[in-house]
Amino acid sequence: MSKLISLVIPVMNEAGNMKPLLDQIDQALGDTNHEIILVDDGSTDDTVRQIKLHGNSNVHVVVLNKNYGQTTAMSAGIDEARGDYIVTLDGDLQNDPLDIPLMIAKMEEEDVDVVAGIRAKRKDGFVLRKIPSRIANALIRKLTGVYLHDYGCTLKVFKKDVAKNLGLYGELHRFIPVLAQLQGAKLTEMPVHHHARKHGISKYGLGRTFKVISDLMLMVFFQKYLQKPMHLFGALGVMTFLAGLAINIYLLVLKFMGEDIWGRPLLILGITLLLGGVQLITIGIVAELIVRTYFESQNKKTYRIKEHFIGSSQLEKVS
Repeated sequence: MSKLISLVIPVMNEAGNMKPLLDQIDQALGDTNHEIILVDDGSTDDTVRQIKLHGNSNVHVVVLNKNYGQTTAMSAGIDEARGDYIVTLDGDLQNDPLDIPLMIAKMEEEDVDVVAGIRAKRKDGFVLRKIPSRIANALIRKLTGVYLHDYGCTLKVFKKDVAKNLGLYGELHRFIPVLAQLQGAKLTEMPVHHHARKHGISKYGLGRTFKVISDLMLMVFFQKYLQKPMHLFGALGVMTFLAGLAINIYLLVLKFMGEDIWGRPLLILGITLLLGGVQLITIGIVAELIVRTYFESQNKKTYRIKEHFIGSSQLEKVS
């Protein structure tokens, strides 16, 4: 039996796109062993009814009880997926299902864990969509060291074990490649088709820029300090404390020399740095305790094993 392909598609108010989307998937995947998991993220239009009218036996509909956001909807779909390969794509017809077999072939040929799409000849507004996207992509590449061209393309193919362990929450769907890289996954990318939206209204705007920046800071923290937060907060705390101590020693010397130091802005700065340093060190200690509690209370490992070997015999391969 061929490997099962699970398509995870979060949708919200996409009634006009449901029939053509499912028709396109049928045409692209044909008789391949696949399932379609549509996660309705609190639609207020006719989306769910349009899905039911299609009557495709491969379609699995998950209706959330309210709008949770794309990341949560995607996570719910991945949880339901049973496939060996898990594909994420948008429900607005801008991604092309015809690219999926090519992406899976690339995954198998190069033996990688994730294949990300690059939207070739992107059909979006230049000022409101393309420029912010280019700036965001450049920032993410620079700060995370994960060098992909298009983080915003939802069309991606994952091996099952990577997708199931992404740990999606909040609005981290934009940083799926970074989350995958944190697991040690091998990533590659390839150009995919991109189409202009025909039905419905885009859910994206300039307002998400600030969310991207906030989440980017979180991703950088995850990459460098998730298991060692004291290295961040402790180092900053010690430097801040020492700076405050140096300022106060300098002012103390001036005081012994007969100068009046009361009310000087430098005195206030020195005291503030001393207190700030103590607070940062305290935060680092608390963060270390939280991290240890997180791993130990849930019996989580701080590592993942890919394969087991004894001598030349392969005992187990984690898949």
